[in-house]
Formats: sequence, structure tokens, C-alpha cells
Amino acid sequence: MPGAPRHALSFDVEEFFQVANLKAAFPKESWDSVPSRVDLAMDKLLELLDRRGAKATMFFLGWLAVRRPDLVRRCHDAGHEIASHGWEHEFLWDLDGPSGFREHLRKTEEAIEAAGVPRPVGFRASTFTLTRETWWAFDVLVERGYLYDSSVHPVRHPTYGVPDFDPGISTVSTGNGSIVEFPVTTFPFAGKNLPIGGGGYFRLLPGALHRAALARVTRMGRPVALYLHPWEFDPDQPRIATSALKKFRHYVGLEKSLSRLDRLLETWTFGSMREVLEGEGALPS
Repeated sequence: MPGAPRHALSFDVEEFFQVANLKAAFPKESWDSVPSRVDLAMDKLLELLDRRGAKATMFFLGWLAVRRPDLVRRCHDAGHEIASHGWEHEFLWDLDGPSGFREHLRKTEEAIEAAGVPRPVGFRASTFTLTRETWWAFDVLVERGYLYDSSVHPVRHPTYGVPDFDPGISTVSTGNGSIVEFPVTTFPFAGKNLPIGGGGYFRLLPGALHRAALARVTRMGRPVALYLHPWEFDPDQPRIATSALKKFRHYVGLEKSLSRLDRLLETWTFGSMREVLEGEGALPS
């Protein structure tokens, strides 16, 4: 597809209190009573993306989509792809197997469609919890008509990861057919894949080093796939009492995120996950 963007940008659209690091402080039954802050970040992000002429994939939580159909429509009307991030930020292994996953996908799809935008064809699991343990999720995704997934992180991590998985774009075969996997970007070093595709690594690594690593990946011929969250662009969010490690993971570098993203958008052309996959010939355009 001539003119297709070479690199993919995505956001897991969720509230700050829905992340795994703060799970103990915000049980699900409290979510509706916590003041929303998602607009504070999304206003800045949508303005920046528009100013730089960049597009992105917005992986919406169904819980948020059903409460904020206006935000779903706003992102879609600005030209961004709307995809699924599941219903309530559950780890896949905490669902009731394939049947539970199927139900959570259905509810999220209905919330997105009720907002007046097309049914999603892309999915990303909470905290990259599509692992060898939950490989059955691919069968369900194909069954429900998804074209691509971005849930497998080819790294070694205490909670998630499939370190021997292809770090580039690949196809996963299931009993129901095949689906394209587009992992977030990793950097090969000493026989391992180092996580540089976004999140805390985007905020923690020195900006020049992060950009150099991404440039090396592009020279290898692989499209960059970045993932970020709206709360990472909200440096004034409440500081929640939790462990020192979790505080570090959640709050490090928040004040620099917007300028760092601006620098990346100035350097490269970014589009949605689907646009890049179509441009690479992995999906029909």
C-alpha cells in the first residue's frame, strides 16, 4: 500500500486506577467512585497526534467504552483505529478459560459498536498475559473474527512473556484458522529480546538511548510497534501508597512523556497497527 506508515503507535486506553501495579488500592467495586482523569491525558495526546499528523490504535477497555462512548467516537472521528483491550483489565488466566474470555470479548465489542464505530479487529490482552499458558486465547480471537493480536511479548518477565516467540510480525495457526501477531518492539541483545516498545521502558530509558535502539530496529527492517497509556501523560495524578517497586514502575518519568513522544513523532511517521500490517502485506488492505 503506497504511502503506508512504517511504524505503529498504540495506546491502551484505561484509567490510572485500573493498572496492575495499583490493583490492591483500587478493587473493581470502587472504580465508579474514583474520579476519572482519562480526559486530562487524552486531550493532550489527541492534540499532539493531530499536530504531528500521526495516527494510532486505541485499545479501549470495554469498561471504559461503555461509560465513555463519546471518547471512543472522538478517537475514531480523529482517524484512529479502535481496538479491544478486554473488559476490565483482567489477566487472561484469571478468566474462566475460553468461555470467560469469549464473554469478555463480546461485551467489549458491543460497547465499542454501541459507540457508533466499527467492530474491532485487533486485540491486546491486559499486561501481555497471552502466554503459552493461555494460548487458547488465539482460538477464541479467530473464532470471533479478529484479524490481528498484539498480546505476546517476546521477553522473559516474572509475570508474562514468551521469550522464544518471533519478535517480528508473524502468523499464529489455530484450529479455527490463523491470526497475525504484531508484538510490541524489542531489541535483540546477547541472545535475548530487551523490552523497548513502551510503557515503563519508554519512561525509564534515557531518551537518546531509546531512540537509538528504535533506530537500530528499523535498520533491521522491522516496523516499530510502540504501546503507551493515557495515564503516562498525566504527571499530576494522585500518588498512591504501594510498594517502592510498584511506585517506581508507575510514576517514573511521567513529566517527560509528552515531550519524548513528540520527539518520536517528529522523527518517524506513525500509523495504526492495522495500517502498518496492511502496508507490510500481513493483512489485506
